[in-house]
Amino acid sequence: MQIFRELYEFNEELLLNLKFTREPLDKVASKYKFVHAALKGQKLLDGEAGEVISDYFNSLGTTDAISQIDYLNERKAVLLKMRDESGEEYKKYSSLYVKIFFMLGVLMAVLLA
Repeated sequence: MQIFRELYEFNEELLLNLKFTREPLDKVASKYKFVHAALKGQKLLDGEAGEVISDYFNSLGTTDAISQIDYLNERKAVLLKMRDESGEEYKKYSSLYVKIFFMLGVLMAVLLA
């Protein structure tokens, strides 16, 4: 969830950067932990999500600014979808773990009583 949230924020900032300030990519990425790691070549995730992330970073800086803005606008929808899906999955599993540990606590209390 954190990775896709950070990627979405980075994508938004990169769009603004390409339109107005045109700072170096490293300077824009320096605020983001996962983005900075991905730019260094580290693999963040496995599977389909990992492929989306690696394709995203492989295409950064390969074309002119106008084409890059178009590409980032396309990726914006994909990143938003993946951010929302990972957020829902996080909520589902985090509440499940809380319930499991609560039930284990109740079971231990009953066994000790």
